[in-house]
Amino acid sequence: MGKLNLAVIFGGTCEEHPISVKSAREVAEAIDRDRYEPFFIGITRDGVWKLCDEPGDDWEHGDGPLVVVSPDRSTHGVVVHDGSRSTTIRIDVVFPVLHGRFGEDGAVQGLLEMSGIPYVGCDIQSSALCMDKSLTNLVVGSAGIPTPNFRTVTPTEPIDPDGFAYPVFVKPARSGSSFGVTRVETKEELAEAIEVAGKFDSKVMIEEAVVGTEVGCAILGNGSELFAGEVDEVRLSHGFFRIHQEAEPETGSENSTFVVPADIPAQARERVRETAMSIYRALGCRGLARVDLFLTDDGTLVLNEVNTLPGLTSYSRYPRMMAAAGLSLGDVIDRVVTLALQG
Repeated sequence: MGKLNLAVIFGGTCEEHPISVKSAREVAEAIDRDRYEPFFIGITRDGVWKLCDEPGDDWEHGDGPLVVVSPDRSTHGVVVHDGSRSTTIRIDVVFPVLHGRFGEDGAVQGLLEMSGIPYVGCDIQSSALCMDKSLTNLVVGSAGIPTPNFRTVTPTEPIDPDGFAYPVFVKPARSGSSFGVTRVETKEELAEAIEVAGKFDSKVMIEEAVVGTEVGCAILGNGSELFAGEVDEVRLSHGFFRIHQEAEPETGSENSTFVVPADIPAQARERVRETAMSIYRALGCRGLARVDLFLTDDGTLVLNEVNTLPGLTSYSRYPRMMAAAGLSLGDVIDRVVTLALQG
């Protein structure tokens, strides 16, 4: 059997562009070159799609040929434009290593659905659902799993600051990695926090602050056949968890450390896994996702958020949790590609 042509799409136009590039570099290192023929497609910050040898330091400024995913299902691949010459490359499966808007929100998934090319990860519906934290809460809450109380507003509508019990978190409803998130301690801080969140999204969430231990669970699989990685715990020295926004995140977060496995009783870790898998199924996720929760002092598990294409960098939580459960990033790639090909 020949190699599978695997297209790895990375970069993107949203604020999580540099995280995606770092994730793609880890994927490039972990890919089994005896099994896959990788094609790296980088999307610049300006939205230009380029075919790259590797997601190296200079890919965005190089002269790589332009590439488009063909929506023509008979092409089943990409068209590469190199000067006056165009060639077609058949792609067996796409791994969209994209975070945030246009990567996890169903946009690129819609393009790939039109193209007929199998792809790794959640489909259009579950991607869009999980990207919008307010909709995520509604669906998960209807499944009987506790979620924070929240309200959605627009950045410009009049808000009565006396209508909330502080502290609250103000966040863009459809963004990631804590971009635009503010912890608001008093009503005087609310308006500015809404303005900050509004720079990232036209839909803003005002959410109660849940007191508890932040825990997460990496999930892999489809339907009833799910594999849960080891549960992790986020320990904060101060403030709130803001990964990927430090000057040098590779050296560690300035206010947080990760404990894998989480320093909670074994029974609680198992409840985290079971609850995370229930959330994953309720939202229709497939392939992979990371489910983040709060474990309160009375033992209640409350949803935090779901990342349908979690970071895969050297310092990201998902690969750490899977490694602690015995799966390397290469193993994860093999499994998610197999799941994508199964449909």
